[in-house]
Amino acid sequence: MKMKYILVGLLWLYAGVVPAVELSSHVASKIVLAQKQAANQHLDKAIQTLQSVKSAKPHDQAYVALILANYYWQNDQSRQAIEQARYAVTSDQLKDELGWNAKRMLADLLANEQQYQEAVAYYQELTDNAPAKEKISELWLRIGQIHYQLSQWKPVLQAVAKYEQFHLPDAVTPLSIKLGAQIQLERYKAAIPTIKRLLTLEPDHRNWWLQLVNMELKTGQSGAALSSLELARMKGVELSGQDLKLLASLYARNGIPERAARVMMSLSEKSEPKLDDITQTAYYWQRAKEWDKAIDSWQLAAQQDAGYYREIARLQLQQGRYQAALDALARLKGHDQEARIALLRTQALYKLNQFESALSQARKSDSIQPSQEAKSWIKYLTQLRQYQQKRES
Repeated sequence: MKMKYILVGLLWLYAGVVPAVELSSHVASKIVLAQKQAANQHLDKAIQTLQSVKSAKPHDQAYVALILANYYWQNDQSRQAIEQARYAVTSDQLKDELGWNAKRMLADLLANEQQYQEAVAYYQELTDNAPAKEKISELWLRIGQIHYQLSQWKPVLQAVAKYEQFHLPDAVTPLSIKLGAQIQLERYKAAIPTIKRLLTLEPDHRNWWLQLVNMELKTGQSGAALSSLELARMKGVELSGQDLKLLASLYARNGIPERAARVMMSLSEKSEPKLDDITQTAYYWQRAKEWDKAIDSWQLAAQQDAGYYREIARLQLQQGRYQAALDALARLKGHDQEARIALLRTQALYKLNQFESALSQARKSDSIQPSQEAKSWIKYLTQLRQYQQKRES
């Protein structure tokens, strides 16, 4: 995620009076004029006014450079702003809080221009003598953001840990960069409580829910993943078709195939179902032992690929619907191996007491593609015929 740094700025630079610092009188008057020009949206004039300042005093020069840096930044002249801010800082003329603010401004400007290594070095220095605790927490957050930009994941977590020592209310920015680093470092178990804190802040954020489910799956918690995705759906979080397919697979994985099938059916109500989705629905119905619904789904699949009549025939054989199975197998001709079709016909004909026809199909199967199953049927049916002949005689 790209972070756009926002300069805090030095509030007194926007004031209408010169701060209580020791300045030469002519420098002070120029600064007052520049401030009035800036307040009237004449930044170019304000910059020209300060550029015209002539002073031999290092303190005057540093102070003017600091104000110039601020005006350059407001005027979208980042390079000049950095030059002036760097001069103000390296001159070592600005002391105490004023010097700290100048260094903070330089760090922010550098960060804005993606000069991250130099910026983070200044931020680190600033943490040692910040004028207020809340400013230290801001700095550690900035340091964490910069390490994030540099894909330095362990330093991200170290900086966020420093930030969290201030026990501030949870906020999305620190938690999101923490989460990103945890995922990159494959610390999936630790990422789960981070995501839950984010969900407390943004309960409707679809991405956080999906991240939570993903982390739970990566840590082998398929039941928890199912509960999380169920809860997201109940809360009205908009789930895509892929999300719903994941929900269905989680139902199936957790031993609830009927719900899995119903979720897949809900998808087909929204758009024309794809063949893969239809067959997956059929498998779920089979696992739920909802045979009629499974057959209905396979019928839909067979409309797109006649090879699926094989699945219909198998289920119909299982359900004792032998003539229907033969009808389905008739439609399968040319769409499956003849040897396999003949074996299925053998089973159906046997159940219909058509033993001669069943034997003929078993022999056909074995002649096309010899198999132990076909040979077993031939042997059994041959013995059955001999037994019947003996009885008749």
